[in-house]
Amino acid sequence: MTQETCWTLLRHAAAGDGGARSEFGRRYLAVVSKYLRTRWQGRLSVDEIDDAVGEVFVECLKPGGLLERACEGRIQSFHACLYGTVRNVALRFEERRAHRLDRPGSDSFHPDELAQDDESLSAVFERAWAREMMREAAELHRERARSAGADAEKRVRLLDLRFEQGLPIRKIAELWGEEAADLHHAYARAREEFRDALRNVVAYHDPGPNEGVEQECRRLLGLLQ
Repeated sequence: MTQETCWTLLRHAAAGDGGARSEFGRRYLAVVSKYLRTRWQGRLSVDEIDDAVGEVFVECLKPGGLLERACEGRIQSFHACLYGTVRNVALRFEERRAHRLDRPGSDSFHPDELAQDDESLSAVFERAWAREMMREAAELHRERARSAGADAEKRVRLLDLRFEQGLPIRKIAELWGEEAADLHHAYARAREEFRDALRNVVAYHDPGPNEGVEQECRRLLGLLQ
């Protein structure tokens, strides 16, 4: 991951590489789906939302689409451009949907009555993006721990118990029969190991100088607090 960036994936996908295109969809499906489900919650059917998700990826993959523009160097921030693509597809989808339903009734769709405005929907997208970055960082953290051995894997479990289950260090120490001071030290190391994994993930998706990567890490963590 440190050798490649998202631009590598985008170039391969734009060139028609089937594996790269599948990987592109796998990486970003959750973010796109979350945004559209929130935008149309209670207003469109699951099938319609799935159709819109598919339309987003068609827009990305088509000639002249997001991937082709990315590999030509015309995009500075991939995740910002992905948001713009999703939003534009959603607006087009709403316009077509409204035109099809030209009689009043419970099935009518009025995009101007959407519960969320653009600012709050942008926040939905950003939080979904942050969660996906954290998921990838956790996956990388676990992968590294498996290679490093039992102590590293134990630190991953410690981090999971602290964050996923909300257990305080003293309680984990009691459960494991260990000194709390030792676990506090292991916990600090585990957090730094996770932070390093997150830096690698951020550098993959939003490559740039170290200072910018650190700033983006702080932004992503802040979004989920």
